[in-house]
Amino acid sequence: MDKRQLSAFISVFEERNITRAAEQLSLTQPALSATVKALEEELGTQLFVRKPRGVEVTEDARALYPHACRMIQDMATLTSRFRKRQDKAPLTIGVEQDIASPYLNSLLQQISPEMTDTLVTLTPGCTGDIRLGCESLRCEDELFMPLFDEEYVLAYPTLHPLSEAGELTAEQLYSFPWVMYPTHDSHQRFLPFYGPSAGAPSANAGSFTLALDLVEAGFGLAIAPHSLVESRCDLRSRALPGYPLLRRVGICYAVQAVENPAVNRLLEGLNGA
Repeated sequence: MDKRQLSAFISVFEERNITRAAEQLSLTQPALSATVKALEEELGTQLFVRKPRGVEVTEDARALYPHACRMIQDMATLTSRFRKRQDKAPLTIGVEQDIASPYLNSLLQQISPEMTDTLVTLTPGCTGDIRLGCESLRCEDELFMPLFDEEYVLAYPTLHPLSEAGELTAEQLYSFPWVMYPTHDSHQRFLPFYGPSAGAPSANAGSFTLALDLVEAGFGLAIAPHSLVESRCDLRSRALPGYPLLRRVGICYAVQAVENPAVNRLLEGLNGA
């Protein structure tokens, strides 16, 4: 497999759509399809299942995705190492979806005044020398440096009856329609709050951000990180009944990432902060 095949796979995986992926890579659809097919034949497995609208990823594709991203990054790092020395040390930071701006800003403020000789590049998703994301989503071979603990809260529209309700119990929430996350890693943790409605969502979402769009549109309640709800003018939040649910946000990185001087300096600075 080569960089061209891996880039094609990553684009289709992230877009879930051959047409959009081809546009992103400035390729024709037949050329992109042929590239992905060649990769599938080399690996001996099917990576995507074509649907009337877009594609569905297979379990083998899910397993390949983090490794493909890391291979692309390793290629870029290797190329950079042998290029003409530049004035600034490169540092690419991947930012996972559903990470609120205040957390990213806090990290960048650690870099800006102390690492003026560093060229920072932000990229979305599972890419980069390091990633800002949740501990629950780190890969098996990655290390994790925790930076923030954030509480999950109940999100609802401003004029919802819950705005006037007193202290909540889990049973009181059972009668409301819910926006759920069947493919999200937090889904199992949220099931006790759904009660009998667990098998009958009013809508499903693949991310917290998309779920809050559905809440704003009136589809139902959702459980989401407090920072994401707080940024929405048309939504309100309140604590979930019972013990608080938390997620841990921080830096995910591979052991070999510390070979990058900029990464090493940043991690040492965060350790001392």
